[in-house]
Amino acid sequence: MSVTRALVVDDDDSIREITQIALEAVGGWQVIPADGGVAALALAREHHPDVVLLDVMMPDMDGPTTFRHLQEDPATRDIPVVLLTAKVQVGDKQVWNEIAVAGVISKPFDPMTLHTQVAEMLGWT
Repeated sequence: MSVTRALVVDDDDSIREITQIALEAVGGWQVIPADGGVAALALAREHHPDVVLLDVMMPDMDGPTTFRHLQEDPATRDIPVVLLTAKVQVGDKQVWNEIAVAGVISKPFDPMTLHTQVAEMLGWT
């Protein structure tokens, strides 16, 4: 089986690094890091990753806007997107309820199980 490739999009350097280490060292995945939505769109087209892990709250272009652009592009619309957010409150109406993301993972997440959590959301296990 080929190595799983994930595009990790987060404007916070430390979150991006922790996510990258968790997926590469623990999960054996290849990670393509992006520091924002604009970079993510270009990297998604260039590398066509197996999954995009996308931060919700980012300056310039937030996660939902980035997701919409990915969906509008025929080259990237089939890539599953999992949102990473610190803004999960049970019972709150969330912006991602309106969009067809593959799942939502709250921050802080467990680096030791992140790859398994994503794989289960996407039905890879």
